[in-house]
Amino acid sequence: MISVSNVTMRYGARVLFEDVSTAFTSGRRYGLTGPNGAGKSTFMKILAGELEPQKGSIVRPRKLGVLRQDQFAFDAYRVLDTVIMGNKPLWAAFEERDRIYAKPEMTDADGMRLGELEGVIGDEDGYTAESDAAVLLDGLDIPEPLHERKMAELQGGQKVRVLVAQALFGKPEALLLDEPTNYLDLDSIHWLQDFLLGYDGTLIAISHDRHFLNSVTTHTADIDYQTIITYTGGYDDMVMAKTQIRARLESEIAQREKKIAQLNEFIARFAAGTRSSQVTSRRKEVERLQSNELARSNIQRPYIRFDQVRPSGKHVLEFKHITKNYGDLNVIDGFTANVLRGEKVCIMGRNGAGKTTLLKSLLANYPGLAEKGFAVDSGSVFWGHEAQVGYFPQDVGSTIEHGLTVAEWLHRWKPDAHVEDIRGILGQMLFSGEEGAKPTVALSGGEQARLAFCKLILTKPNILICDEPTNHLDLEAINALNIALQRYEGTVLLVTHDHDLIDEVATRLWVFHDHALEDFQGPYEEWKGKHS
Repeated sequence: MISVSNVTMRYGARVLFEDVSTAFTSGRRYGLTGPNGAGKSTFMKILAGELEPQKGSIVRPRKLGVLRQDQFAFDAYRVLDTVIMGNKPLWAAFEERDRIYAKPEMTDADGMRLGELEGVIGDEDGYTAESDAAVLLDGLDIPEPLHERKMAELQGGQKVRVLVAQALFGKPEALLLDEPTNYLDLDSIHWLQDFLLGYDGTLIAISHDRHFLNSVTTHTADIDYQTIITYTGGYDDMVMAKTQIRARLESEIAQREKKIAQLNEFIARFAAGTRSSQVTSRRKEVERLQSNELARSNIQRPYIRFDQVRPSGKHVLEFKHITKNYGDLNVIDGFTANVLRGEKVCIMGRNGAGKTTLLKSLLANYPGLAEKGFAVDSGSVFWGHEAQVGYFPQDVGSTIEHGLTVAEWLHRWKPDAHVEDIRGILGQMLFSGEEGAKPTVALSGGEQARLAFCKLILTKPNILICDEPTNHLDLEAINALNIALQRYEGTVLLVTHDHDLIDEVATRLWVFHDHALEDFQGPYEEWKGKHS
């Protein structure tokens, strides 16, 4: 159990949360929600003991599993050792034992201390530590040949999975996971969900993956209104309950204000007359009914709508026998397909399988979107009549030129657009007021993504190609994107690991699995049924 008493955190005049008291109970799994900037990661650091609150106190268990965000902190260590470090008492015992054994001569005190350390190692399951760590790594798709490697030799996504294993190692009494699904592919996310469903300690997870939260969490702690309110159920349950509570409060306040207006009208009419006692009682009634303004939510919801200048032809894209190799690694082997107008194709597969390579291969001959120096080894690609592609690359920040303001950068993509139209689109994507004058070099990852969507809204392509567009977006923005893609009448090619996006948007799947690329003509649920 983790207990929070009267915790306050503010930065200058900005209050994140104030006098928060709550408890996170053993056996429950909590989603910690709130928009970007609400203070989720700050609160998580306070729970982990990495940051002191300005006021209040935290009571936490002895063994705490924490997902580390610094991918480079363990570069000098073996992958297995990095996982074992998740059990701090065990790792400290291993290190001290090694130091004693490294001495040229051991004293009697050293011998006695070794006995104590062996007791700690036994109590912490240290004699099976490497095999236990290997099981976690295998589940997170870190194969055995990498277990003995240094962390510095791993790719970024692989490092994240090792750090997830580190947080899970050692049977911690509580788990604090900040964005555990970032950089995980769908298979790894499903494995993590199953693992956490069997975890019987206290779990607190921040995630922008709605399906993950709905599948795993039993309760939702929502940061809003400068406090933290806990709801029973997953993310969707919280949204429904929160909406109902808010609507009831707003209705009560509206009725109260109507009553106050009626009383004030009576007071104004009869204040100078003979009904002074009635006026006085009504003034007291107004004072009793007078209420403070309802606290404002800090949630901001973008509005995304993708339109087309004109539809494409019926046959949007045809490619034949596409082959792409990297040295001896065969990524795409003679893939052939034909895409019709209005189809929404989701490209799935494990990290590194070739999803981004497939998109680059299809764009290799498209003017303005071909990656410099990239070419397919064989095969042909034909774009159909009136095909107009809007591309959201995985590294979206690299497409946003510096030395401009947000509004200037967006205006370049349609110089004849009215300034009011530019401001309107920016406002839709939460660049309000003076934020249009913000330098592009100063944008966060989430702001870069939202600005890239502004470009797609402005230019109105009839084909959208999006490579992991939910990276850096909060739940409100992801939900808005989901709805926009469902309503879009053009054609979509989408790479994502977001279960709900795949489930609710895709009408067709291209799936990398078993060293092949499958073209499945149907939604995700049907594909799962076929492969279950």
